[in-house]
Amino acid sequence: MNRVLLSSIFISCLILGACKKKQPPPSPEVPVNLMSLKAKKVLYYDKYPSTTAALSQVVLLPQVQGAVTGIFFIEGSNVSKGQKLYEIDKRIYESNYDAAVANLKVQQGNLVQAQQDADRYEYLNSYNAVAKQLYDHAIIALQNAKNTVRSAEEAVKSAKTNLAYAVVYAPFDGTIGFSQVKLGNVVTPGSTVLNTISTDSPMAVDFIINEKQLPHFEQLQNNKQPIDSLFTILMPDNTLYPFTGKISIIDRAVDAQTGSIRIRLVFPNPKNYLRVGMSCVVRVHNQDTGPQLVLPSKAVVEQMGEYFVFVAKDSVINKPSAKSDSVSKPVLVAAQKKVQVGQTVGPNVVIKSGIKEGDKIVVDGVQTLHDGSQITTANKVAPAQGGKH
Repeated sequence: MNRVLLSSIFISCLILGACKKKQPPPSPEVPVNLMSLKAKKVLYYDKYPSTTAALSQVVLLPQVQGAVTGIFFIEGSNVSKGQKLYEIDKRIYESNYDAAVANLKVQQGNLVQAQQDADRYEYLNSYNAVAKQLYDHAIIALQNAKNTVRSAEEAVKSAKTNLAYAVVYAPFDGTIGFSQVKLGNVVTPGSTVLNTISTDSPMAVDFIINEKQLPHFEQLQNNKQPIDSLFTILMPDNTLYPFTGKISIIDRAVDAQTGSIRIRLVFPNPKNYLRVGMSCVVRVHNQDTGPQLVLPSKAVVEQMGEYFVFVAKDSVINKPSAKSDSVSKPVLVAAQKKVQVGQTVGPNVVIKSGIKEGDKIVVDGVQTLHDGSQITTANKVAPAQGGKH
């Protein structure tokens, strides 16, 4: 029993000794680099993914049925308005036209005969020298002959139109694509695609903006003195297109599901650098000429879609002293500030709001900070880019 009691007393002493162990020292100050925030003029572009499109584009469809007997262009070449492109077997349409013309001549002869009979019976009827029924029949026959001639004339027009449709011409100047039919293929009206033609210059460039940006683009569209180099584009190989553009159309409505709207620019395309369907990037030159606040991107911390920076603030802490209860010591602490970021410009980012000029911003060492962390610049980390320390 005494042995058990002694063991319990020993264990209790060990526990009390462990509780009285010295607590670990408080977290040391975090070494950081600071940058004094200054406003300056910034040149940057708002960038939007975009796609080139033709201002006019037509899918060529045959209007008559038959075998393709002629192709009169080079695929992928420029064609002129009215240029002959395709020919469909014309023989049956020529025959129909000739038959319609011959029938018209027959009906015109019948009309002459009916007119003569009507004139004769009208003369006799004026002297009551012919039966009234015969006179009425002659007048009706004349009217029928006239109607038959008009029908024959329309048949000639229809046959002539079909004959004309046997040859397909370019509707405007542009570039023609690959032919979808070859010589000998039988085409059907309204369903067989022959080819596609699109205009070359100017070329449209379409991109999507958020509805919140709409007033800004409407202002740019209504500007009576367009700004030089306001709209430029980067080609798929990231080279700058040598011509500038202007706003042509702002779409009539905002997409209710996405809250976006389409903008169309037009660019001259004299050398056919732009092709329909190309993916490029529209650059819109910023029009804010005033100084702006710029920070290195690495100084900005993103948390759940929101952006923060750490601002150095002077503070005082109380530390226990042997001579008195406590002593005050000035220190630097990191205060977390929510900011609104703007355009990224190289390694830097424009800050729209949340901090002000003159604030000292932590640009290095932000990974280990939290709101209220003690910081020091005595033991600097790697130099920050884009600012003074």
